[in-house]
Amino acid sequence: MSVAVFAADSDLRNDHPDTYVVQKGDTLWDIAGRFLNHPWLWPEIWQANPQVQNPHLIYPGDVLSLVYLDGRPIVGVQGGFGPRVRREGDEAINTIPLSRVEPFLQKMRMLSSEEAATLPYVLALEEDRLRGAEGQLAYVRGLDAPVGTRVTVLRPMHVYYDVPDHYSWGNNVEKHTEAYEWSNERGHTLTGFWDSISAEHWKHRKSDYLGHEAMEIAQGEVLRGGDPTTILVQYGDQEIKESDLVVVGGVQPFDLTFTPRPPPEVPANMRVVAFTDALNAVGPNQVVALSRGAADGVENGHVFSIFHPGEVVRDDTAYADDDVRTVFNKSKADVQLPEEFVGHVMIFRTFDRLSYGLVMEGIRPVHLYDTLHPPAK
Repeated sequence: MSVAVFAADSDLRNDHPDTYVVQKGDTLWDIAGRFLNHPWLWPEIWQANPQVQNPHLIYPGDVLSLVYLDGRPIVGVQGGFGPRVRREGDEAINTIPLSRVEPFLQKMRMLSSEEAATLPYVLALEEDRLRGAEGQLAYVRGLDAPVGTRVTVLRPMHVYYDVPDHYSWGNNVEKHTEAYEWSNERGHTLTGFWDSISAEHWKHRKSDYLGHEAMEIAQGEVLRGGDPTTILVQYGDQEIKESDLVVVGGVQPFDLTFTPRPPPEVPANMRVVAFTDALNAVGPNQVVALSRGAADGVENGHVFSIFHPGEVVRDDTAYADDDVRTVFNKSKADVQLPEEFVGHVMIFRTFDRLSYGLVMEGIRPVHLYDTLHPPAK
């Protein structure tokens, strides 16, 4: 307890307010940052109200006060521990800007390899169209559902693998996670045959499979059963096309209430494996896919530091270009530079083997395969 008290006290900002009136549009991360140098330590100073239904929620108009209790700094809602009167229409503030993450909360799914290979799929569209939109018909193979059943159309996105340290044929490589675009082709083709005996295929046979990523792009309803089944597209963010997947049901439940906090530990080899809206790098308020999930102890609200691997440089001072010591071993002159801190990321959606995080703070761009560590102070 003394360690926790010291950590919270020493982390208070020098310019922290004694009171703060919560404003509409605030986020919990921003409010925590007004009091603390490191917002993810908020649970150490927050004094929840046990007499209200949701004691951890904060609303616009609440007055937060910083006081000391037995020498420990705490922040709570001014006015004691009685129930708070809420104005009609008041909504609790969000931990992070929901506009940045809502599509990933509502639309993204992670499928198993069996689901990816066996789910029903769009065979064709009405009038032999290449794309289908709201109000049009689509024909689905493998869907056994009664008339009136609501369905969701998924777009295959990526498939993720954790590559081992050593391939079976002896090449030494750094362990990392790879993301590939996922094509929903289920036939046996000549190209598929050559792929099945390729080095890339055998690498994945030896790799740790993490999951197939899919995005919800449309909703529909079964109009006529059979094989193929006819569905009416009722809503769509994108036009559907042949080979898109179909599942029964609507939007899956997701969590909107989470508190930033450090993880008990960081899973081994946790890395940035994909971007959502960039090709080479991302920055604050952008979403990244990460190579560990709930099965590894990752939870919504966990905050990690992102580090970029250091470059390998040649020591030209100790080893000249024609140094005889490097004639047969050029790497002898190489020096591995230390990792560089990039920024922080907070988890907002977890799956079994992967998770999504929002980059909260950054001093450098985040790149693919950057590594995650405990939050740096």
